[in-house]
Amino acid sequence: MAESDTPTPRQLLPDEIHRAVNPGTALLRLRTTHSRGGVLDGAWWPRSRDIATELPALIQALTAHLGPVTRVGLDADAWEEVPTRVVVDDRVVRLDSFPVGDDTVLITRGDNDHFALLVVPPDTTPDAARDAMARAVDAGNVTQAAEILVATLPGPVTEHQEST
Repeated sequence: MAESDTPTPRQLLPDEIHRAVNPGTALLRLRTTHSRGGVLDGAWWPRSRDIATELPALIQALTAHLGPVTRVGLDADAWEEVPTRVVVDDRVVRLDSFPVGDDTVLITRGDNDHFALLVVPPDTTPDAARDAMARAVDAGNVTQAAEILVATLPGPVTEHQEST
């Protein structure tokens, strides 16, 4: 077998990626299938809860893959100071506050084409983020964002765990 025939293992998110990237850099995974039958269409791992810093890079990345984004729906309680609109590449994108939970962002392209993205909390470890993002984009996923996060993110340390 030639060396070029040997598959090289690929990590989509290296361990240090979250510390290495600047705020406002989009860490994003989208589903690679044309089917839109699942619950989620992708996953986003922001560096902070500052939506004004984080959102423009996400919108630019999504626009490159999906076309112009017109609206973003999010839970305002999960973010710092949510404006009503942002301007990205000379396009106005409206922000709508919905009680969707801090684990989901809804993206609207055109008039009625919606994409749901899992939001991985900024302080998540790289291993847990990789796992959550992979589950979110799995073609057969029917699990809600909150359930994915509960299943993949480490829970709070209990007193029993601290003493062992």
